[in-house]
Amino acid sequence: MLESIITSKTRLRLLIKFFINAANEGYLRGLATEMQESTNSIRKELNNLSEAGYLVKNDEGVRITYKANKQHPLFGLMQKIVRKYVGLDAIVEQIVSRIGEVKRVFLVGDYAKGIDSGKIEVVLEGKEIDVVYLSKLTKKAEEEINKKVSVEVTEHFQGNGLLIFEQV
Repeated sequence: MLESIITSKTRLRLLIKFFINAANEGYLRGLATEMQESTNSIRKELNNLSEAGYLVKNDEGVRITYKANKQHPLFGLMQKIVRKYVGLDAIVEQIVSRIGEVKRVFLVGDYAKGIDSGKIEVVLEGKEIDVVYLSKLTKKAEEEINKKVSVEVTEHFQGNGLLIFEQV
């Protein structure tokens, strides 16, 4: 879907890295190692995204770090597009609305760090969750988004993760 609009795989991976979780940041060599790509291809895309205003450069002396520009007028839209591409919206929509009293949903693992590994790990916080039905919905979500989905259920989540849903 998004690959037909953004033809550079490197650019797409960088957008996922920085827009799935706005707290994610990275530097040239670290990103090249993480994505197993050359520093030249990473540098080119970081420069393009920075010049367009999507990323903010921060010169820390020895390193220049990059992170999503939350002040960019399209920041919210970019975040929604990336999350839709990854499949988070489908997971939340299919799972949360149908399985019980879900208070919060956290994204953990690789995708919370902005790494497009193909395995989405989610923690559901709530009570009286129908785990049998959850299993069926998880399989359906996997087929729809074409990614592996791992769901953990707990009454009180104490770990680190990206909050992607909260019942108000």
